[in-house]
Amino acid sequence: MVVAQIPVIHWAILSIDTKKGEDTKMANELKLSKKDRISVWWRSTFIQGSWNYERTQSGGWAFTLIPAIKKLYKTKEERVAAMKRHLEFFNTHPYLASPIIGVTLALEEERANGAPIDDVTIQGVKVGMMGPLAGIGDPVFWFTVRPILGALAASLAISGNILGPIIFFVAWNIIRMGFMWYTQEFGYKAGSHITDDLTGGILQDVTKGASILGMFILGSLVNRWVSVKFAPVVSSVQLSKGAFIDWSKLPAGTNGVKQALMQQAGGLSLTDHKITTLQNNLDSLIPGLAGLLITFICMWLLKKKVSPIVIILGLFAIGIVFHLIGLM
Repeated sequence: MVVAQIPVIHWAILSIDTKKGEDTKMANELKLSKKDRISVWWRSTFIQGSWNYERTQSGGWAFTLIPAIKKLYKTKEERVAAMKRHLEFFNTHPYLASPIIGVTLALEEERANGAPIDDVTIQGVKVGMMGPLAGIGDPVFWFTVRPILGALAASLAISGNILGPIIFFVAWNIIRMGFMWYTQEFGYKAGSHITDDLTGGILQDVTKGASILGMFILGSLVNRWVSVKFAPVVSSVQLSKGAFIDWSKLPAGTNGVKQALMQQAGGLSLTDHKITTLQNNLDSLIPGLAGLLITFICMWLLKKKVSPIVIILGLFAIGIVFHLIGLM
């Protein structure tokens, strides 16, 4: 009976040793803490701090990953090698770099723990993701979120409300920093499998939708921000008595001003002539038509590779000439 129990005891000892080995392995496993990832996230704000024409964002990218490299690699040689591979060319939208940072953190963590991940693999993932993500950043942030917040803040600022610039600054940074943190964490947790989530046309659909929304917002702002007034008089009609304010019969002082305002509110004209300008006719046809046409012309010129500086100077010159000849 004692002999029969020996294999069982032997199996139990082997199980204990195996478990102890796994516990030791887990204890020695290198892992980036949330504090480390927050440090990386904060540094990613300055990813364009050393932008250059040779390697674009590589300096800022390497600066961003320094806390992770220090945590994962203990020797000077390993850290130098890690910095060198992250000083290779890198360029994407500064906010859409965050999911790539998260994936890179996961790959570096696996590599530091002995996984067979070489420099080519890490660089390949970075290059493969930076192109598609760069295309989605502009329509989402520059052409949608920023114009909406800017229009809201500008409307408040024009009316003299100090909350205008404050709302823009606070809201923009909350959206920007929140997006960068969430996407970095998403990339870190997804690891190298994030590329599976970015296939199937998801990026193309998001880009298309954001572009449509951005163009809609910009179109609605044309009439507000592009103002064109044509001065030529089309007609001048003498009004009959009782259709305009007779200023000679108004009392002096504030009582006269009060009566004039009341008569104007009642529908009386301020002058004895009804003057119709070219701008009145255009507004009765399509309000903001001139501003819309100028916007389309500028877009067409930009598409033809005309310099924006040339377009701006041309608009200045046309405006001055048209004002001198009485057209505007």
